[in-house]
Amino acid sequence: MASIVVSGKRKRSAARATIKEGKGLVTINSRPYELLPALHKLMIEEPLRIAKEKLGKIDFDIKVKVTSGGRESQIEATRLAITRAIVKATKSNELKKEFLAYDRNMLIADTRRKEPYKPGDSKARAKMQKSYR
Repeated sequence: MASIVVSGKRKRSAARATIKEGKGLVTINSRPYELLPALHKLMIEEPLRIAKEKLGKIDFDIKVKVTSGGRESQIEATRLAITRAIVKATKSNELKKEFLAYDRNMLIADTRRKEPYKPGDSKARAKMQKSYR
């Protein structure tokens, strides 16, 4: 299998995952994902565990480069990129259906973005207060 490059986005974060044959190593920005905090580590493990359950073994290495945004959105973008990479590498419709049944956001990006500020107001939704009545 040649290396496959897939991307995932969440808010301002963008993750680019490269998947190729290997031993099952997953690195995020050149660091093993095991060094992440517990909940973030579990979020990254979700697609790996589902794939392992369906395929029996994971015999590919995944390298993820993630930039911009906050910590949570980077983790979600990474999770999306890893899931897409696994589906593209295995070409399995069963696995794709399994991911969608477990959590739709594992394969489909969340397109919500920050609402722009309105002219003359302090925030996107908050309106200026009136001091008379």
